[in-house]
Amino acid sequence: MTGTRMYSSPLLHHPGAVAGSAPDAAVAAHYGDPFGEQRLLESGAGFVDLSHRDVLTISGPDRLSWLHGISTQHLETLPAGASTTTLVLSPQGHVEYVLYLVDDGDRLWVSTEPGAGAGLGEFLRRMVFMLRVTIEDLSDELGVVWFPGAAPAADVDGVARDEAGRPIRQGSDSLGGYETFRPPTDLPALAASTRPAGMWALEARRIAAGVPRAGLEADARAIPNELGWIGPAVHLDKGCYRGQETVARVHTLGRPPRRLVLLHLDGSADDLPEHGAAISVVEGDAAQGREVGFVGSAVRHHELGPIALGVVKRNVPTDLTLLVAGHDGPVAAAQEVVVQPDVGLHVRARLR
Repeated sequence: MTGTRMYSSPLLHHPGAVAGSAPDAAVAAHYGDPFGEQRLLESGAGFVDLSHRDVLTISGPDRLSWLHGISTQHLETLPAGASTTTLVLSPQGHVEYVLYLVDDGDRLWVSTEPGAGAGLGEFLRRMVFMLRVTIEDLSDELGVVWFPGAAPAADVDGVARDEAGRPIRQGSDSLGGYETFRPPTDLPALAASTRPAGMWALEARRIAAGVPRAGLEADARAIPNELGWIGPAVHLDKGCYRGQETVARVHTLGRPPRRLVLLHLDGSADDLPEHGAAISVVEGDAAQGREVGFVGSAVRHHELGPIALGVVKRNVPTDLTLLVAGHDGPVAAAQEVVVQPDVGLHVRARLR
């Protein structure tokens, strides 16, 4: 899912910038005031540099019906200006790519996780066959910038655009803000007029909202049902697509193998758990915990304290205090349910 594109944001040279860690090492984690930057975004001000995200466009008159047929979302009647999310699954139903979309009436604009664009583009081109579809990888020219608040008003054609005429994306997974497609060379001028916030601030917002991210909560085994993607990224009443059998079966039975959970970590620990840190439970008089899942991502929230998103086995009781592996020993973590253990035909995922 990852490529080898080498990139470093110009805002890493902005005063106070501290580089992030993988998968966000190419942009700033913060600019010297992580909690202040979280509050800045909550006030509706500032922006976040996502210029390391990969960007593709899909043009041609068959683009919507074609992508509708090979991905999880209902796209063939997507209106101009509408934003949504779709997934590309493996034949076994595992998540391979996440595509964040907006259509401008002529082209689908797609952003995806850093490093995933090359593989996604290669897969899409293999699936075109004789249809009127053209795929362009613009990752070397454009990135993404996220702003809090409502997007600018749409034009008469129903498409909200930036000053350069590129469409603006405001999907349900935009965390209450909107996304623009910009050349990284625009960023220094933007930062001179508008205060930037780092990735930590946006990740705090994402984690608190219980929104999964590919490569973090979505590992190689992930299916959409486990992570709350039924609805936001998976349409259940559409034609066949690769991996649909798994999605439909788990939805009908209401028994996803695992479930996404928000963890409220014991604040006495000095360090946050790393990606992949084991989540365990202690049963009875056992001296050692039984591993039941892993941490996808963790952050210090300015109001909630240390929080994390984890993926645990479906049968872990929802009221059980869990233990998360830390640098200095296990850290207690209270659960907040994001995806119900029996989510399916009669139970809907609750995304915050």
